Amino acid sequence: MESYSTIIAVKATADKVYEALTHQVSLWWSEMFSGSSAGVGAVFTIRFGENIHKTIRVEELVPNSKIIWYVEDSLIALPELKNQTEWMGTTIIWEIEQKETDVLLHLTHLGLYPAIECYDICSEGWIQFTGSLKQFLETGKGNPYTA
Repeated sequence: MESYSTIIAVKATADKVYEALTHQVSLWWSEMFSGSSAGVGAVFTIRFGENIHKTIRVEELVPNSKIIWYVEDSLIALPELKNQTEWMGTTIIWEIEQKETDVLLHLTHLGLYPAIECYDICSEGWIQFTGSLKQFLETGKGNPYTA
């Protein structure tokens, strides 16, 4: 099965992208952020209102190059989904590739593939929030979820 994957070109430096993914998640993904994403073994929870959350453990950090997150707990309590915990046990990989004038940010979400129920909703979410991340990196202002 092919997991969700995308590449975003960002007018930023690798260290700025790394900083956004390790210390500034609330500025582009969701303001409902608790915990820490700054070190290996750190755990954070990201919420989207009362009915959606993900608890993520940082598995690997390679400065300015690679970040791996493991989803320990998740609930997507939407009425249209029968299986509301499909993110549990999935892995999110961010790979930062510095080019001459920009960065290519590779996002792979292992376990999020077309056959699972939330794929359409979740891939649309990734499009929305990677767009927010790009906007944050290029302008200083993202469009995170707000309560």
